[in-house]
Amino acid sequence: MLILTLLDPQKQTILQSWSFDSKSIIRIGRSSENDIVIPDTLVSRQHLELQQIDNSNSRYSWLIINRGTNGTFVNGTLISQRQLSNGDLIQLAKGGPTFKVEIKSESEIVANLPSLQPSQTCAHAGNPPGTLFCMRCGEPIVVERTIRHYQVLRTLGQGGMGTTTLAWDRKAARSSESGNSSAPSLIVLKEMNADMAQIPKAQELFEREARTLKTLKHPGIPQFFDFFVEGGKKYLAMEMLHGQDLEKRIYQRGPVTPQQAIEWMIQTCEVLDYIHSQQPPIIHRDIKPANLLVRQRDNGITVLDFGAVKEIGTPPGTRIGVEGYTAPEQDRGKPVTQSDLYAIGPTLIFLLTGESPQKFYGQRGRAFGFNLEKIPTIAPKLRSVINQTTEVKAGDRYPTAKKLIEALRNCL
Repeated sequence: MLILTLLDPQKQTILQSWSFDSKSIIRIGRSSENDIVIPDTLVSRQHLELQQIDNSNSRYSWLIINRGTNGTFVNGTLISQRQLSNGDLIQLAKGGPTFKVEIKSESEIVANLPSLQPSQTCAHAGNPPGTLFCMRCGEPIVVERTIRHYQVLRTLGQGGMGTTTLAWDRKAARSSESGNSSAPSLIVLKEMNADMAQIPKAQELFEREARTLKTLKHPGIPQFFDFFVEGGKKYLAMEMLHGQDLEKRIYQRGPVTPQQAIEWMIQTCEVLDYIHSQQPPIIHRDIKPANLLVRQRDNGITVLDFGAVKEIGTPPGTRIGVEGYTAPEQDRGKPVTQSDLYAIGPTLIFLLTGESPQKFYGQRGRAFGFNLEKIPTIAPKLRSVINQTTEVKAGDRYPTAKKLIEALRNCL
């Protein structure tokens, strides 16, 4: 496992951390296409690449390759490429962001996580490979670990903030069998990573997501079930949704038709209209293809990741968002509801081209914006909608999600 920790340039305290245990190539840069996105003017769009090296050692080896115009420094020395060591400090350009490197072997990971070893809970034979529950007794076949009345069956993904797992709620299952509850027993359990638990800002974002989901009831938002602390770790239990996020879908299948893209964005705007109508209004702050899930059951959109939400009226906070999808005022830490609507424009560009929206961003007349005239799949009427929703000034965009929905429907 490779762990990269972004350090505060003055205090050298942890700002954010990323863990990689299944990728052989990791890219860091300013572009949203990178595995780690760093929105810093000193950082190039594709600044550096980390490649895993095959060898016979028990500890993984990684090669760092500089691709940035301002250079990459390892422990203060300018490099073109070199092998990384545990504890190295990587700096993206002189005076730029600094990462601390931690490399763990498989044996070290296992030693540090003794409670994560799976246990066989059902001995019945004849179950097909990959089956979660026994066809004879209905019990989970393999349980990775148990947290309260939740039995973790499988890890779904791991990000910088937390690990997402598929879990069986034994309590809900028993209540359902007795007819006392209709709550689903198969849920998503999100656990805050141990290194993130040491960072106050990370704790705030994780708890904020739980509080927000608890208050929201909408078919396009995951249902909240539980939030608790166990063994010093924070957990969030929420609805299990079968589907695929738009980023993965487009990368795997390619661009979609204008009608499909518009319908998905109308559904996204309906969720935004709902959260913007709360008192006080709630701003999502991280609308992008990776946070929009296409449900398998009905091809509808569910908006994910409410850890970045902000209530209007609270003090300006940390810049949150991905380059190419964030409005100018959000880059300054002052988001408004129209900041969420701005993100609909570049998301449409990505859905219709399969390319990063940054590719089409540049000088447009006397200002900056998206140059879409040469994209054949974006008709003039839709191009006009994208241009208005991505205006530099928030007051020049559509005033509400409802108005943007009307404009999008006129493009169908």
